Amino acid sequence: MKPEPGHWLVKSEPTSYSIDNLKKDKKTPWTGVRNYTARNFMRDGMRPGDPVLFYHSSCPVPGVYGVAKVASEAYPDPTQFDPKSPYYDPKATKEKPIWFLVDIAFVKKLAQPIRLEQIKKDMRLKDMTLLQRGNRLSVMSVNLSEFRVIDY
Repeated sequence: MKPEPGHWLVKSEPTSYSIDNLKKDKKTPWTGVRNYTARNFMRDGMRPGDPVLFYHSSCPVPGVYGVAKVASEAYPDPTQFDPKSPYYDPKATKEKPIWFLVDIAFVKKLAQPIRLEQIKKDMRLKDMTLLQRGNRLSVMSVNLSEFRVIDY
């Protein structure tokens, strides 16, 4: 029996990579994550086909702008090995990589973003990881009911 899919949220600053970029590219590796919890979600939790909310952060209207899906199993993030990359990690080796990523693929852009202020006001979402104080994760799990509230 196939396990239930996980549900996820990924954050990106739209000036770095937006839902429109993903729509154009169709698929992208989710590189540069340098938080162990977020890395573990990608390495240990995300599976191909899992649905993903695409969230724009650090912008005038933060919120969910689209839906994507996990498009690969986890694999070592190549930016950790590149001394020219801002994500280079001198402790990482090809034999013992530290950082992993998954590819994500475009599913749809929402007609209107689900703004952070809307998410905060919806009591069904009050326990969402996104809203927890001090949470700065760029990859986080979302439960099925939260996913359905946002992607109705």
